[in-house]
Amino acid sequence: MKFCKYHALGNDYLVLDPKDWPGPLAAEQVRVICNRNFGVGSDGILLGPLPSKKAPFALRIFNPDGSEAEKSGNGLRIFSRYLWDRKLVGKDEFAIETPGGVVKSTVLDGGQTVRVEMGKVSFWSDRIPVTGPRREVINETIQAGGKSFTFCAATVGNPHCVLPLPDISADLAKQFGPLLEAHPSFPNRTNVQFMKVLDRRNIQIEIWERGAGYTLASGSSSSAAAAVAHKLGLCDSSIAVHMPGGRIQIEIGHDFDILMTGPVTKVSEGMIAEEMFNVRIARD
Repeated sequence: MKFCKYHALGNDYLVLDPKDWPGPLAAEQVRVICNRNFGVGSDGILLGPLPSKKAPFALRIFNPDGSEAEKSGNGLRIFSRYLWDRKLVGKDEFAIETPGGVVKSTVLDGGQTVRVEMGKVSFWSDRIPVTGPRREVINETIQAGGKSFTFCAATVGNPHCVLPLPDISADLAKQFGPLLEAHPSFPNRTNVQFMKVLDRRNIQIEIWERGAGYTLASGSSSSAAAAVAHKLGLCDSSIAVHMPGGRIQIEIGHDFDILMTGPVTKVSEGMIAEEMFNVRIARD
């Protein structure tokens, strides 16, 4: 059972081609494979290429807890690089279908950089989703762990909760991220970004990723946080998003269409041994 491993600013994924995988990929298998002590170790699994009626390729994205994500910016860049490495795509733009919509991708710099049209960001509660009456979720108050935060919610195909703050840290994300991810306001759970605006063209974020936990970088989180900063009038339309793993460049169109550009690094190729699945991983 073959795998390829890549990382995008320290956010690592395994790519599994369905042709190399015997049967459906079960949630328990995902949890074992992603476990860094009992498995290969990763922040998620990209299963593809799959057949699609809407694009040349389709992709399923699995979180380490076995759940599925609608979309992943880093995952899409990695999968694009994988397709390029396999010579399934060249220098021209191509489309990928995800459960969060069809995106367009271009591999640049000999595979080192990938640009993805992530789609349009929406702030409407019924699309994210957020409980309550239909509205744009901007500068609302949310309680978590005995603390009150001002937040904005957004979707770029998957849900995000962005908290603008004067100071952020990894500890803050790890303390309040899991509480906000599972907050009753978010029926499908949510990704959480703790955001500090540096200037009109730069923001910094710490990320708690739904189904994965604290992570060094995220493409969809960068897209959502940049869109919120622009929506609030705090930043221009071209924004560099700084994360512990590195920087992603976001360009925001007039209708909040997102163009994301960032690096991809290949790590390894290998084989998964069947006996690995004899160990059952306890869930938190």
